[in-house]
Amino acid sequence: MSESAKDPVGARIAAAGERSPEGIARELGRLVTDGVLAPGDRLPTVREVAAALSVSPATVSAAWQALARAGVIVSRGRAGSFVRAPRRAWLTPRVKGLSGAAPAGWDLASGMPDPALLPPLRAAFERVDLRAGAGRYHDVPVLPELADMLRESWPSRVETLTVVDGAMDGIARVMEQTVRFGDRVAIESPGYPYFFDLLDALGAEAVPVEVDDEGMVPASLTRALARHPSAVLLQPRAQNPTGASMTAMRAQQLAGAIRAARDGDRVLIVEDDHSGLIAMAPAVTLARWLPDQVVQVRSFSKSHGPDLRIAAMGGPARMLDRVIARRMLGPGWTSRLLQSVLLDMLTRPDSVAAVKRARLAYRDRQEAMVGALRREGVPLVPADGINMWVPVLDERAALVELAAAGIVVAAGAPFVAGEAHAPHVRVTAGLIASGDAEGAASALAAAARATGR
Repeated sequence: MSESAKDPVGARIAAAGERSPEGIARELGRLVTDGVLAPGDRLPTVREVAAALSVSPATVSAAWQALARAGVIVSRGRAGSFVRAPRRAWLTPRVKGLSGAAPAGWDLASGMPDPALLPPLRAAFERVDLRAGAGRYHDVPVLPELADMLRESWPSRVETLTVVDGAMDGIARVMEQTVRFGDRVAIESPGYPYFFDLLDALGAEAVPVEVDDEGMVPASLTRALARHPSAVLLQPRAQNPTGASMTAMRAQQLAGAIRAARDGDRVLIVEDDHSGLIAMAPAVTLARWLPDQVVQVRSFSKSHGPDLRIAAMGGPARMLDRVIARRMLGPGWTSRLLQSVLLDMLTRPDSVAAVKRARLAYRDRQEAMVGALRREGVPLVPADGINMWVPVLDERAALVELAAAGIVVAAGAPFVAGEAHAPHVRVTAGLIASGDAEGAASALAAAARATGR
């Protein structure tokens, strides 16, 4: 155990006057947050802590289980329980901090769609000729039939359309072609943690832009543009984590702010439409007003399956031709077999109907959760897509409180650029069936009121 953790844990918790499982868990969580307990430190046994607190071992065991669900500690059987050390080195820094794994209970931290609402893949694969994608290395990277369909559904006319291996693949490739070391990028805050880590990897500076229930705030974007960013990165629909969707008027206001900025005509706008087909809001894009500056990426992960790893990307040829050429030195193209599967699901009536049912189900689940939370005294506005952004008094206390109830959510800190922020948690409300909304809202409301002191 680290030098700062020589005082017995039980004595520290006893001094705080905690005797309930929730209180014990919160106090130990504070010891970890404050650095009194370091990653890898071994905890006293359940019986030792129970004796120090004069409570039953079952009470301490319940607290330990809650902390394990929250990702604070890990049990190693007879070796004991330990403060969880950093894991999964392939994950980016902020994503590591989103949540702990949920070995049991209700995982509302993932940001993933409900598997039960995805259109079935088996039938699509059975209908596709497995030799359909077998072409030459220098064939066009997008199936012509898929390209035609994408153009018909795109929210604006575009010079070039291509297909990439998921939204982050496309966004990263565009940013790598545009953002130089030391550049600034205007980005939503709160926003998607991977975006912040991507900018760190590129050596770029994130310039945070405020978000309201219609997305980026124009006045905040104007202030960010005064710092001469080379790019603006935003989410037009079902913004992650807030669930905000832009209106056409808001998109026009943002385009106007960029046009009015000095050197605004040199700013690249990258739009991440990650939840397009399950969002209730219509498709919008700043390309209606700035066609030569906007690249939009539309992912099919939330609507058709995360493991398809397919997203479409449209924008000016001067930008996308460079991305396509660079991909030829790596993966070359996105599997034409998988493109054929996607095309099948985008055109087959049963798959189209399944996506529509999912979209309406997510809307109903969001509305049920917002209504239930309002009745519990937690004010929220309706969100689009699958996530909601819930204000809390103390993030760590909220995570532990929910873990004690068997619920895992994502801490808000990784979604914010900079250190100072109003505490929140992100909840994947799309995984909460409407009939479970009251129970989930009751637990979330209790967590929202929990304090760490």
